[in-house]
Amino acid sequence: MSDTLKIGPYEFQSRLLLGTGKFSDLKIQDRAVQASDAEVLTFAIRRLPIDNPDAPNFLETIDLKKFTLLPNTAGAYTVEEAVRIARLAKASGLCDMIKVEVIGDPKTLLPDPVGTLEATKILVEEGFIVLPYTSDDPILARKLQEAGAAAVMPGASPIGSGQGIVNPNNLRFIIEEAKVPIIVDAGIGGPADAALAMELGADGVLLNTAVAGAQDPVLMAEAFKLAVVAGRKGFLAGRIPKKRYASASSPAEGMIE
Repeated sequence: MSDTLKIGPYEFQSRLLLGTGKFSDLKIQDRAVQASDAEVLTFAIRRLPIDNPDAPNFLETIDLKKFTLLPNTAGAYTVEEAVRIARLAKASGLCDMIKVEVIGDPKTLLPDPVGTLEATKILVEEGFIVLPYTSDDPILARKLQEAGAAAVMPGASPIGSGQGIVNPNNLRFIIEEAKVPIIVDAGIGGPADAALAMELGADGVLLNTAVAGAQDPVLMAEAFKLAVVAGRKGFLAGRIPKKRYASASSPAEGMIE
């Protein structure tokens, strides 16, 4: 049975999307990317060393034909900034997808809901394939879909916090109502968090710090790959309902007395 992740015109076998920041060096980053089997790599346009051609640039160390690049507007605090960064990314010719981030607070790094929605509308109108990073607000997720987002990316918890999924009910609400892929993004700490997101019915998981900041990023990347696969299979298989009391594994009927 084919079970691929479809975002706009794209189709992927892997449901793990990987960020490329925070790695100690490009060699570790490359090995982690390979171990993850990720097909989509995201990166901040504003962090590329455009003004310093001699600085390390991960785009020069990977085979661009093997991956779909998802540039993001990280660092934008206004709609205008996000739109300008997105246009710069598209002008590079790297990809027509964009992960929209409009940050509303420098301490929590939580997204600005109004700005995110407005930037999404503008970029969809301009022909971008838009994947907005948002809070776990079901109403906002619905409005982003109505605005034309190709996928919606609610955070599990604050960016880089490693807290995991703090509000599974809201994610369930978003997933149940979704008409586009839901990619859980931000706050994932360990493989169990990714597996839970997938068991809840998420279409994919995007993470960065949980791999880049691990003691062994390459091994952790592989662990996340397996966790996402396991969680997806568990969701498709259909788990048993939770019960208040015990239920014998071996029914009493037919037992010899």
